Amino acid sequence: MKRITLIIAAGLLSLGLATANAQSEDEGAASMAELLRLIEQGQARDSREARQREAAFAQARNQQQSLLNQARRERTNQENTSTQLENTFEQNQQRIITARQALNERMGALRELLGVLQTVAGDTQGRFNASLTNIEYPDRGEFLVELGSKLAGASNIPEIEEIERLWLMLQQEVVETGKTVRFNHLVTKADGAQEEMEVVRVGAFNLISEGGYLEYENGEITELQRQPEGRYTGTTGDMLTADPQEAVNFGVDVTRGGILALLVESPTIRDRIEQGGIVGYCIIALGIIGLLIAIMRWLALSSADRKVKAQLKSESASTDNPLGRVLAAFESNRGADTETVELKLSEAALKEMPALTKGLLFIKVTAAVAPLMGLLGTVTGMIKTFQVITLYGAGDPKMMAGGISQALMTTVLGLCVAIPMVLLHTVVSGKSRKIVNILQSQSAGLVAQHSERGS
Repeated sequence: MKRITLIIAAGLLSLGLATANAQSEDEGAASMAELLRLIEQGQARDSREARQREAAFAQARNQQQSLLNQARRERTNQENTSTQLENTFEQNQQRIITARQALNERMGALRELLGVLQTVAGDTQGRFNASLTNIEYPDRGEFLVELGSKLAGASNIPEIEEIERLWLMLQQEVVETGKTVRFNHLVTKADGAQEEMEVVRVGAFNLISEGGYLEYENGEITELQRQPEGRYTGTTGDMLTADPQEAVNFGVDVTRGGILALLVESPTIRDRIEQGGIVGYCIIALGIIGLLIAIMRWLALSSADRKVKAQLKSESASTDNPLGRVLAAFESNRGADTETVELKLSEAALKEMPALTKGLLFIKVTAAVAPLMGLLGTVTGMIKTFQVITLYGAGDPKMMAGGISQALMTTVLGLCVAIPMVLLHTVVSGKSRKIVNILQSQSAGLVAQHSERGS
């Protein structure tokens, strides 16, 4: 009886959730017979579900086997196809080798000709891209690229028409090099603004407009950031306003921008003065002041010299010139003794000396100080140069250019001021000494004349 009870308990535990739907019936079981009947029903249901699962597993296994067989057959077919393609590839490779050998034998010397043609096409493309005529014929580059690609291939041979077109392009470039053409084009000005302007192309050398010279780069026309000197830009206006058959003097840059770039990069007088720095401006200011004083003194002494010469020819004394005032002093002391007359004439001559020598000392000092100031600028410039060398080394000359420029320009400015000042001082002091000599000689003559009369 205990064994039966254990079997029944184990059956109840194995039912678990599977007998959850029959829980209401279990609750209603009133006897052991009813409980046994429920257990038998659960076992029958579990056995039926197990058989269904086994059948499903067997069916899935059969389907997997069928798919595996089908994949194996597909693999076999693909391997056969790969073998056929490999055989076909080898046959085609052999045919290509044979065809290339036949092509090489048939082309012979023509291959060298095509090589030369390829070189010419490449050089022409580079030359056209940098040529000013490319502005009017921009489609030439595409044809040359296609022709170069065709010549680079091993099996393509250009047609006669394409070779003739290349020859015509070269002839066209030669013809356009000798023409002066006008056209409207978008121009980028120096301030960055863009404006459509009338442009004149002078052969393949220069582009000009109302503002002066233009440059062509990367398919765009731009105005130079700084134009060359006026003697060059002055000819651009003549070229713009000239008739087609009129001969005009024009500064053509045969290097297609090389010489023009050097002219633009070369420093102007203002740039050179700015390189001198503060010392350079001081030298220039000193030179201007000295020049003004020298001019004023030369004008004043020239006027006094003319009046003195006129006084020498006149018998009456005039007080509008130094000699006249000396003669007036003699007339006013004619009755005095010789010593008194001599003293009065010396006094009158000494009174004229400050006016006659006025400003000469400043001119002389300017001529002496200007080179010294230039030397000062040279020393300060060299100090800057040595400082740059100490900080950055001597590998980059541009880093030292500022100090060297100041060192050289101040020396040049000092000499440019000193040399004219020396010459002006010589001229002005010569006129002053000339008048002073006249005064002294006339005074000595009057004293001698008065002494002869008194004796």
